[in-house]
Amino acid sequence: MKRLSRRRGHTPGAHTPEDQAVVNAFRAMLAALRSPDPWAPGRWQDVAVRVGPFVERAHTRPGDDHGPDLIAVALVHPDTPHAAAYLHGHKLGYTSKGWLRCETNTILGAWNPAYAVLTHAAAGLDLPADVGMEPAHYGVLVEARKPNGNGYTLLRLGPCTQARHASQDADRLTAALDGQETTLVPGFTVTARNAPFDVSDERFTDPHEADATALLNAAVEGVNA
Repeated sequence: MKRLSRRRGHTPGAHTPEDQAVVNAFRAMLAALRSPDPWAPGRWQDVAVRVGPFVERAHTRPGDDHGPDLIAVALVHPDTPHAAAYLHGHKLGYTSKGWLRCETNTILGAWNPAYAVLTHAAAGLDLPADVGMEPAHYGVLVEARKPNGNGYTLLRLGPCTQARHASQDADRLTAALDGQETTLVPGFTVTARNAPFDVSDERFTDPHEADATALLNAAVEGVNA
């Protein structure tokens, strides 16, 4: 009977170094899925978030969470911050998503490099157009309302990339309106509030490097002209 030839130095049933690396990576991924590192809103650390059947790495936006149910994140290539990862991520659509509103129940836990094999990048796939998250931009609405609730929006400011920036502008406008709410526009009460920014609405005024109070005064003058 002919004996089968064996590779020199290779024991039957043993893994090559390359095979062992794959096995180790797979085991690490399973362990990370079974026991994800804990994460809680307000902690500045990358998270692992589900995007369809994939798992992606995401930066959280410190100071911009909405309690336990919703936070703002940006999807990033799993090998961030390496330059090659940025180029590959740009090609696959990672850098074009911007900040997104993420439901915390889609977060597995803190990011673990073992999850990298589960990403679109590892599969060489573009991120889908719809990743299941809306843009996380914010705005300020200044509204004029009659006592019966009828009225209109006097001024829209946005986009702001953080909720606290929109809140600060709304607070400035509320302070400027103090004592004038019912006199600026005859027959109406004028109020300011922060609200989600609608990217499809072109009537927003960019508040950056502008005085929100001056923008309000210009809007009032336009109505009363």
